[in-house]
Amino acid sequence: MEKLFVTLEKIVNELSLNVVYAPSELSEIKITRKEINRPALPLCGFYICFENDRIQIIGNTECEYLAEYPEDVVNEKLETLFSKHPAAVIYTHSLRVHNYAVQLAEKYAVPLLTTDWSTSDFLAALIAFLNLSLAPRITRHGVLVEVYGEGVLIIGDSGIGKSETAVELLKRGHRLIADDAVEIKKVSAKALVGSAPDSIRHYMELRGIGIVDVRRLFGMGSVKDTEKIDMIIELEPWEHGKMYDRLGIEERYTDIMGLKIPTTLIPVSPGRNLSVIIEIAAMNMRQKKMGYNTAEEFNEHLMETMGVSVLGDGAKKAEEIVKKL
Repeated sequence: MEKLFVTLEKIVNELSLNVVYAPSELSEIKITRKEINRPALPLCGFYICFENDRIQIIGNTECEYLAEYPEDVVNEKLETLFSKHPAAVIYTHSLRVHNYAVQLAEKYAVPLLTTDWSTSDFLAALIAFLNLSLAPRITRHGVLVEVYGEGVLIIGDSGIGKSETAVELLKRGHRLIADDAVEIKKVSAKALVGSAPDSIRHYMELRGIGIVDVRRLFGMGSVKDTEKIDMIIELEPWEHGKMYDRLGIEERYTDIMGLKIPTTLIPVSPGRNLSVIIEIAAMNMRQKKMGYNTAEEFNEHLMETMGVSVLGDGAKKAEEIVKKL
């Protein structure tokens, strides 16, 4: 698997950095680590755990520490740091770059940059950007849409109607993120973000019609570049005789890169309005996030009406009752 990277050019453009020295074109310098480092201990001489593929951030603390030493000692400490060939060195707070640092950057071919941001704010922004750019990722077949603020990944067999359902959702005012191929990034321990590959972004394939440009056909408000994946809708052909969940008590999940995403199975048959069903599913998911679960409330109400305790196997009895209706 090819190692992920982000170019220094993208970082400079995203965070408006000032380039003091670059050993080559910024577009050719690759950053491969999302972790960054403040070299307080290295400047004190501790390099046992030093990782040179991290970006090094020098802020007020590091500069005040160096100010305690004579110029020749400062130069020696900086030379030791630059000789380790870090991925880049960035000064925050518009701090004056040490004179010798520029010479060292040229000597050891280390990118040297500055920023007006405070150290804390810059660290937060840089970490967020690197986490998104270097997040582990996979590509799944499906359609990703935003419905009432919820990121809905629609999956199912080829030809079952995923794209057609997405078109109907677009006509109802919702937004398309990706069609056919969804690139999913794990941006944190709790979140997945989906987007479309650059080559097919804002395009959709409809069998019998071909490729359509959603942005031009429906307007800029109908598309979005990225969206968090909050739930999965799995479409499958209606199977006669199969018992489908009618209460909504059963919780189903799909594991994607170690995260369990709530999943709803929707059987497809002639006459079913899938776009409306998906809208209801999205609103129901929002309700659950806000602490209200319709299925659980209905179950409790039904059990109280039937004089059955809601504890123990009450849910199973409720399903049995519903099956008989």
